[in-house]
Amino acid sequence: EALATLVVNRLRGSLKIAAIKAPGFGERRREYLDDIAILTGGTVIRDEVGLTLDKAGPEVLGHAAKLVLTKDSTTIVGDGSTQEAVNKRVTQIKNLLEVAEQDYEKEKLNERIAKLSGGVAVIQVGAQTETELKEKKLRVEDALNATKAAVEEGIVVGGGCTLLRLSAKVDAIKETLENEEQKLGADIVKRALSYPLDLIAKNAGVNGAVVIEKVLSNDNPRFGYNAATGKYEDLMAAGIIDPTKVVRCCLEHSASVARTFLTSDAVVTEIPEPEPAAPANPMDNSGYPY
Repeated sequence: EALATLVVNRLRGSLKIAAIKAPGFGERRREYLDDIAILTGGTVIRDEVGLTLDKAGPEVLGHAAKLVLTKDSTTIVGDGSTQEAVNKRVTQIKNLLEVAEQDYEKEKLNERIAKLSGGVAVIQVGAQTETELKEKKLRVEDALNATKAAVEEGIVVGGGCTLLRLSAKVDAIKETLENEEQKLGADIVKRALSYPLDLIAKNAGVNGAVVIEKVLSNDNPRFGYNAATGKYEDLMAAGIIDPTKVVRCCLEHSASVARTFLTSDAVVTEIPEPEPAAPANPMDNSGYPY
């Protein structure tokens, strides 16, 4: 009933409001709501404390500098007025973390600490033209998504070198396979894993086969080819990295696409239309072109 009233008022333009589903379940949901109340300076309305919705007034409302809503997440940016209370709450959660025994419980407590103590950065993107601005915005969003993926699962050496070193492990797997078709598939995977570095090298104007041989000749997993400088060096130290999640998803999705093609009876493609022939040069009466 309350949600329906909110929706009607929002559609009429009477209130600028949004209904957000509370995070978590059970007792953990209560803890999350208490965290949000401390961050915003608001009050959680629940029967246990003798406060019901019909008795609540404007004094229970919290405040924030900014609130960003998407279909999957909610980001609350505090205005700093409740920082002292937030610090006390973080200290309280850290004390709970010290006595926690289960790994899952520790993970959730660390998650709450990170959300309460974490900061929010605003990246301002500017450009001289709208086209350039859109391009820059896409690059920034790509960098943000890559950073989030790196935080989730860590990083590996970039520049195609991690995939190349994985290709060197395929031969050992190939020996355990039973039939020739599986071994042929292993060869295809091995060739595909070395292709990114080969393409990077060719785009940089160097011989891909030579670069691959040079990288594999060094047992240091951080050693690789930096196409930006044309040097062989420690790629981790040079900042040439990839999020582990991105590399993993690329392998999984590539395998999925290949499997789909193998089980397909037919594929559909567009036949390119022939380009019209260029018109002949105009001729004057003497037969010579202008």
